[in-house]
Amino acid sequence: MILLSQISKILYKKIGLKTWLASLIIFLLFMIFVLPQVAAYTKNITGTGESPDGSYWYSASELYHLADEYGEEGRNYYVVSRFTFDIVWPLVYLFFLSSSLTVLFRKVNRYPLFQYLHLLPFGGVVFDFLENMSASIVMWRYPEKTPIIAELTPIFTFVKWNFIYVSFACLLVGAILFTLQVIRNSGSNK
Repeated sequence: MILLSQISKILYKKIGLKTWLASLIIFLLFMIFVLPQVAAYTKNITGTGESPDGSYWYSASELYHLADEYGEEGRNYYVVSRFTFDIVWPLVYLFFLSSSLTVLFRKVNRYPLFQYLHLLPFGGVVFDFLENMSASIVMWRYPEKTPIIAELTPIFTFVKWNFIYVSFACLLVGAILFTLQVIRNSGSNK
């Protein structure tokens, strides 16, 4: 808890509107230019648009089915992309989400519950990295089975998406609270 408290304090101290704007621009550029290109290239190499990363829930048998469907070239590409592109992308969404939540909740953090919400995206990244490592091990070892790791991979994916969805939900709540506070402050200044 001490580490989380220190990270929280650093974020509140260092992140301002300029940092948030930079995170927004990088996030939008990734969403508009990089993600569609990577998705198209991945589909071309693997032969399918399906990926464990993009699923909310799947089973170990479905993961093995994807490994088979990808073929050797697709599996090799998948493993390499998890340790190149898929290290950068989680850092991009972490930067955007944590910056956005920090800026929004700095203004409304008088509620103790809101004080640490800007740390939620870190959970998403941790589980994204666990997902990437475990799915890569399954792909790399295929057609050999990888017990336990293959069963854990969907759980990592599920937890990752929940952290990300809750982070975006908090972003919406933060935007509403921030707007209400601005309206309230402008009304009291008259």
